[in-house]
Amino acid sequence: MQSPRPTPWWMVALALLAMASSGCSRPGTYKRVSLTPAIRATSPPATQAAVLRVAVGAILSPQSTIHGYDQLVAYLGERLGRPTELIQRNTYAETNELVRTRQVDLAFVCTGAYVRGAQDFGMRLLAAPEIDGQFTYRSYIIVPSASQSQRLEDLRGRVFAFTDPMSLSGYLAPLYQLASGGETPDLYFGRTLFTYSHDKSMRAVAEGWVDGAAVDSLVYEGEMRANPAYAQRTRVIWRSEPFGVPPVVVPPGLNPELAAQLRAVLLHMHEDAQGRRALSTLGIDRFAEVDAQIYDSARQVVSATGGLMK
Repeated sequence: MQSPRPTPWWMVALALLAMASSGCSRPGTYKRVSLTPAIRATSPPATQAAVLRVAVGAILSPQSTIHGYDQLVAYLGERLGRPTELIQRNTYAETNELVRTRQVDLAFVCTGAYVRGAQDFGMRLLAAPEIDGQFTYRSYIIVPSASQSQRLEDLRGRVFAFTDPMSLSGYLAPLYQLASGGETPDLYFGRTLFTYSHDKSMRAVAEGWVDGAAVDSLVYEGEMRANPAYAQRTRVIWRSEPFGVPPVVVPPGLNPELAAQLRAVLLHMHEDAQGRRALSTLGIDRFAEVDAQIYDSARQVVSATGGLMK
């Protein structure tokens, strides 16, 4: 059989436009930073307690994020006796900027964003989720089930989707893999693009709009359980080494008392029924304190690819 021809660039553009018009936000540029919240969950009266502001990195599309995190954010607010506000941004860099400028009190970020934030401005590790008994995850490269590609090498000259320029699993890990062989994405692939969420990358592969994509293994496995159709329309052809799981972080200089309260609520929420329901929605067993050393391999990748990032 002949190898499938690379997807024409105009088909990719039309597909991404369709994704945007169906409710997915259009990808923003990497360096753009806006501090106006994309989504506000509450607007409490001034007489109420100070709002607990929580940011969630764009690991998933906005609709999926709201569905997944609204229970957890509401739980935090209830336990602390404070109204809550869930804030989203289009890119990981914008979420990091919210943390850096202390526009939020707590953030759920990807591992690459944490490593960069810790290096650049002292982003603080608060806790990490345990998922299926582990505190690690991987980068997957996926292709359509019907594709003849069996290895990363088979995607040379093809159309490939990355997630975000700061994403470890969705960009930096495959970038590191290519760089180890003396390759760069611009020369290796026929065309590349950023989708700005892992579920959009999965959809692009499943619908055949791109020939391959790099995605978060946790998101991929979760989607396999929730949407069995994805299991029939995509498959994994490459897995990275394990990395420390995407953590929960707080800004540098956050009130120590508030930080301690947030940590305590997270660490104990698996002990009551309401907390377990919120965790179950996200596929999390529990939150735990972890040693920052679990992110050493991620730091190595971020350091090695720093000069190659978009």
